Amino acid sequence: MSTGLIDRFRSLPMSRWAVLAARSVAELLTQMIGAVVVVGVGLAIGWRVHTNAADVIAAFALALLFGYAFTWAGICLGMTLRSPEAAQQTGFILFLPMIFISCAFVPIQGMPGWLQPVAEWNPMSAIATACRKLFGNPNPAAAIHSWPLQHPELAVLCWSAVMLVVFAPLAVHLYRRKALG
Repeated sequence: MSTGLIDRFRSLPMSRWAVLAARSVAELLTQMIGAVVVVGVGLAIGWRVHTNAADVIAAFALALLFGYAFTWAGICLGMTLRSPEAAQQTGFILFLPMIFISCAFVPIQGMPGWLQPVAEWNPMSAIATACRKLFGNPNPAAAIHSWPLQHPELAVLCWSAVMLVVFAPLAVHLYRRKALG
């Protein structure tokens, strides 16, 4: 928005979705490359998968879908702030606590009682639990009897769908308002 490139796109006969959709697909490709690098490093240092190929594909598909949905949330954030730097810093401030208040790094059972329900319903807990389950790795969240952690794959699909339904149209609306205004 700040370099004038969008002004050139506005003069072309193309959908308003096209710019944002292309950006989100580019981010998805970046996420795929990142996943390959992380898997390569993980395998090199001893991480192993203990399930079949279908489960591994499902884990990567869920992780990429979830990342794609979060990309749209980031696009919305970028549309509301004045600079890319502000969007990056704000995203860091908003999304980083979600990771730490999840079962990705710390078992939920070890968290304070008031924080446990927040961690149980955190989308990051659902994706961490789904991937652990699909890769066949130890899953400390399996003993927790909350719906998102008992059905993590379905929870990730639901969270992703909600984020896409909310943030993709909102991003397009914000883009149109910013590009035309």
